[in-house]
Amino acid sequence: MRRERRHRSRLWTAVLGSLLLVVGLTAGSAYGRDAEREGPAAAAEQVLTWTAGDPVDHYLTMPQTAVAGPATIVFENSTATGNTTGMPHTLTFDVSDSQYNNDVQLNILANPGDAEGGKHTAQVVLTPGKYRFYCTIPGHGQMQGVLTVTDGGGGEDTTAPETSAAVQGEQNADGDYIGHATVAVTATDAGSGVQRIEYAVGADGPWQTYAAPVMVHEVGDHRIRYRATDKAGNVAAEKSVEFTVAAPPTDDTTPPETSATVTGEKDAEGRYVGMATVTVTASDTGSGVNTVQYALGASGAWQTYTAPVMVHAAGAHTVRYRATDKAGNAAAEKDVRFTVVAPPVEDREPPQSLAALTGTVNSDGAYVGRATVTVSATDTGSGVDRVEFSLDGGPYLAYTAPLVVDRTGYHTVRHRATDKAGNTSAAKQLSFHVAEGGGVPAPNCPELDERATVFVGTVDSGVPNRMTRSRCTVGELIEDEKDWSSQALFLKHVDGVLDRLLTEGVIDAREHKAVYQAAKQSGIGTPGQTEGYRPLFDGTAKSFAKWQQVGGGAFALNGDGSMTSSSTVPGMGMLWLPQRKYGDFSLKLQWRDDAPGTGNANAGVFVRFPYVHDHPEEPRPEWVAIKYGHELQILDRPDGDMYKSGSVYGFDRVGLGGAGVTPKGTWNEYEIRVEGQHYSVSRNGVLINEFENNGGQDFSPPRADDPGTDGRRYATGHIGLQVHGTTDVISYRDIRIKEL
Repeated sequence: MRRERRHRSRLWTAVLGSLLLVVGLTAGSAYGRDAEREGPAAAAEQVLTWTAGDPVDHYLTMPQTAVAGPATIVFENSTATGNTTGMPHTLTFDVSDSQYNNDVQLNILANPGDAEGGKHTAQVVLTPGKYRFYCTIPGHGQMQGVLTVTDGGGGEDTTAPETSAAVQGEQNADGDYIGHATVAVTATDAGSGVQRIEYAVGADGPWQTYAAPVMVHEVGDHRIRYRATDKAGNVAAEKSVEFTVAAPPTDDTTPPETSATVTGEKDAEGRYVGMATVTVTASDTGSGVNTVQYALGASGAWQTYTAPVMVHAAGAHTVRYRATDKAGNAAAEKDVRFTVVAPPVEDREPPQSLAALTGTVNSDGAYVGRATVTVSATDTGSGVDRVEFSLDGGPYLAYTAPLVVDRTGYHTVRHRATDKAGNTSAAKQLSFHVAEGGGVPAPNCPELDERATVFVGTVDSGVPNRMTRSRCTVGELIEDEKDWSSQALFLKHVDGVLDRLLTEGVIDAREHKAVYQAAKQSGIGTPGQTEGYRPLFDGTAKSFAKWQQVGGGAFALNGDGSMTSSSTVPGMGMLWLPQRKYGDFSLKLQWRDDAPGTGNANAGVFVRFPYVHDHPEEPRPEWVAIKYGHELQILDRPDGDMYKSGSVYGFDRVGLGGAGVTPKGTWNEYEIRVEGQHYSVSRNGVLINEFENNGGQDFSPPRADDPGTDGRRYATGHIGLQVHGTTDVISYRDIRIKEL
């Protein structure tokens, strides 16, 4: 009861926090209302309305312009505006970007089930300029826009800023700048004020934000264009300055050294498939490199080289290149020659798999004693590479021979096939019932293990996991999930089981040795295993290979035994363990926030979700974990997402209190304990959250596509690690589990 009261208290705290946010914004605008009563603007106070619905990448309606002064903000995300999923949305004004106004702090959370029915209002005072607004939804895109505010006092600013530029540096007798020149741009605006200054290099270079004087080192003639924009949106006419940079006096008479390399995927004949990339380099030990140029073909025009040149057109190609130094010495022209061919036609059609059942069927349609499942597959493209099956929701295993199922009860077999081009067919399912035959009872095996080979702990012996005379598999008789008090006792037990199986002819002497060696390598019963924790990731390449990436993003193994999410592979996804499901357990791991810059990483640990490939209706497999499991959040950022470290995402929010927030780059120890439907999270030895899964969600009403709204989500499931994006870089190490 204490846990239930504590959970209800957290939910009421979250709801009151949202209400206080709106109330605070209303109360904070009293000054604006007094100003309305005192001036003529009171009669013209404006109402600005935003609406949201089912889309997660844009508001349904939003204003684009407004007039400076008091305004009523209306934000509605309700059934009336088309929200059928119960997804909450926010209307947030950005105060972190210097390009936009930052004097209105607005953050309204609305959903159809809240006390206001999803419709909220707030009073604000707007000033001339531009406001950026947005709503960031975890796992989705960002709804955003810009509100342009003009002067509402009758004296609308229609005058553009005044701009000027000065070129500075040491000059020679001809007025050329020796070695380099510095261009300083200034702008003033007596109306709404300067919003930004921009500059561009050359006659057609792109516009760039001006933040500091522009340094020009390249010898030759130059032109710098510049302009400015005020907060009312007036843009000054483009101006420019022209000047020449001369090389400093030197006795350098040696031209630069140049080279070029061609890279890309090659076929058997050395041709580049699809495209080739040409990288040009130049060096000069005298006055230094001034320009690098390239040209396509024998007569193509010379162009300035700024980045590797990508060539996509099929055919034979020549890329010429040259360079000059600051003393005017020109390197001799060189070239590289290569051929690009079109990529082969891609096979995108998956194979077709079929399954057939054979056996003796009784009057109820059940198979007596046993049923045999035969799977076949065909592919008209690249050909079938492999066929796989999953028995009763277990992991997918390689299909090599007909599957015999002799355990009494209801069974499902899912099957799929993959071709040599990597296309995998959607899983198909076959269901049947096996009845007792001849009075033979179901086998009483110590544990369930139907994997293809015998695993001891996490060590794969490579020995086939055959059925024994007791109708249990070899792996089921090993009992590697039992909490052994010493390795000697465990090895004695394993040796006895293997001796018996050797006598019965189930295994041979070589296989006996292989399984026993795997038992020694597993470490089960050693002092490091006395707590009963088994490693899921111990920093080795072998343990890392057991995890599988789905969705976007990626993880890479580090030399120090940790793994880190990618800062270059975009998208949200998950690294998960497909081999095993866990019911009640204590999961321990260490994580470290490695997000670049000053921000904090957004990540999480998923537990108790079903086999992701059993849900072909989900276009993104990582969403199986989001919808059907629970995410234990990792997020130490004080702003942004409302769910902080230790929260049960979507169900139970906690703040950044508890064990406190460690500095970025510091390893943290998490223990996630799941018993029945009770979840607890400890950080660095301090309990920071307890949650009883009784159906209550922070999303009210719950999402329509969430199957866990009856309060009883899965009692067993898989474990996964979230990768949220390229800026949410997170590292993990020493992942271990103890079943309770």
